[in-house]
Amino acid sequence: MPYSISEAKLFGCRQSMDLAKSIAKEYGAPLGQVNFTTFSDGEFQPSFEESIRGRRIFLIGSTHPSSDNLMELLLMIDGAKRASARHITAVIPYFGWARQDRKDKPRVPIGAKMIAKILEAAGATRIITMDLHADQIQGFFEKPVDHLFASSLFIPYLKSLKLDNLTIASPDMGGSKRAYAYSKTLESDVVVCYKQRQKANVISHMELIGDVTGKNVVLVDDMVDTAGTLTKAADVMMERGAKSVRAICTHAILSGKAYERIEQSKLEELIVTDSIPLRQQSEKIRVLSCAGLFSGVMKSVQNNESISDNFIM
Repeated sequence: MPYSISEAKLFGCRQSMDLAKSIAKEYGAPLGQVNFTTFSDGEFQPSFEESIRGRRIFLIGSTHPSSDNLMELLLMIDGAKRASARHITAVIPYFGWARQDRKDKPRVPIGAKMIAKILEAAGATRIITMDLHADQIQGFFEKPVDHLFASSLFIPYLKSLKLDNLTIASPDMGGSKRAYAYSKTLESDVVVCYKQRQKANVISHMELIGDVTGKNVVLVDDMVDTAGTLTKAADVMMERGAKSVRAICTHAILSGKAYERIEQSKLEELIVTDSIPLRQQSEKIRVLSCAGLFSGVMKSVQNNESISDNFIM
């Protein structure tokens, strides 16, 4: 008897519900119903309101702080496991706690490794995520990880702008590999910012490695948190003679005074994805949806097809 693939079911976590609805629409399947019971002390319990026995299910939810977002995804994974789902794929557009990918000083945790183990212990059988803060985080998992790149969204957009004298820039030394990958595809020059920090999220000094005079510069990074680095880099580049400065950042965390900094900076445009919902709107921020990227990969996973065509770099 030939093996048949049962229809997959999609469910969204509350923190990513808008994106989950968009992914479901692109996928061509209705979003499943999950009800939440919330107790007076803040504890909550998800409940699947339809049978998922023997099915592959996709649970869509970013795990950006607060930790409630991670806990919600974990509870849904555990609930699906106990409801006899055949495969439980955690679709995590933004993998939170990823900046803790190594011991950068004594007596600190490797948070990304811990989160990976917790997801597997809860019952996740596959992970689909996008633009991890560090590639090696894939190795923290014993289950398959599909690591997607938002470059498949950003590069067509950059090409549509038809910028002359395009230069790709990295806001720090750690992002130089990503910047070189973009520059190779776009056949552009590369500039790297060298920064020194007083402490986390506080920059004491920044220098440029490369020439930006008369160039249309595009800063490339995986996330934008307080926007301190991006706005500082944009201001320095404009002072050094850049024609314009844009930034593309996959994950728009935008905490603290980020929106205020962006509005007051010399950034012409900040292009992000909807992996994390924006807290407020800004004329300087353009959002490109990653729903089509995720839905296409999810279909390929469901049908046991290759996903390599989804990678530009």
